[in-house]
Amino acid sequence: MRNSLENSRVVIIGASSNLGRQLADTARSQGADVVAASPRDGSIDLTDERSVEDFAARVGAFDHLVSTAAVPANGPLADLDLPAIRRAFDAKVIGPLLLAKHLGGSARQSFTFFSGVAAWRPQPGRVVMATTNGALAFLVEALAVELAPLRVNAVSPGIVDSGAWDRLGEGKAAFLEATAARNPARRVGTPDDVVQAVLYAATNPYVTGTVLHVDGGGRLAP
Repeated sequence: MRNSLENSRVVIIGASSNLGRQLADTARSQGADVVAASPRDGSIDLTDERSVEDFAARVGAFDHLVSTAAVPANGPLADLDLPAIRRAFDAKVIGPLLLAKHLGGSARQSFTFFSGVAAWRPQPGRVVMATTNGALAFLVEALAVELAPLRVNAVSPGIVDSGAWDRLGEGKAAFLEATAARNPARRVGTPDDVVQAVLYAATNPYVTGTVLHVDGGGRLAP
């Protein structure tokens, strides 16, 4: 069935995040067999090629892989820590490259990775986030050619109320309201908005080498 995960096997890297859990739940509700993994639970380490290779051997054949993994390194340029920068690149760029290298031969249909609006709308204190997300966007184009006919895409979320902004405390509501007012869609995103984009990227057989922007037009906002 087009745009369905029924009877497919789906590998989700980063399944311990709120968004990863919802994606896993949605995939299961569509009849998919889900393999959930996360750097947080030690089932895979995207900074270690041997770990990725061992994971590939354990997983075997599958239809789709989705990686939501990210380790942001934010802050003023003068304060950036080199190990943190490297971790950010490992999670967002090197990790996907290793996943494609070691699991590409086991994949039957698609890889979907996560970029982000910061690549198209950089801000002070987000130079590493902008760069890693931008690099990932170009990586999926290269991998789509390298791994063809296997499809490779990225989803680029904007501001999504997924729990990540709860750290703002009482300021969260004002932040989300101001973001919604600027966005052409006049709202912020929900986890379901992102999940539906992932499902589209994974299951549409004529979409590859593409970044799907799920940002309410946030990258275009004044």
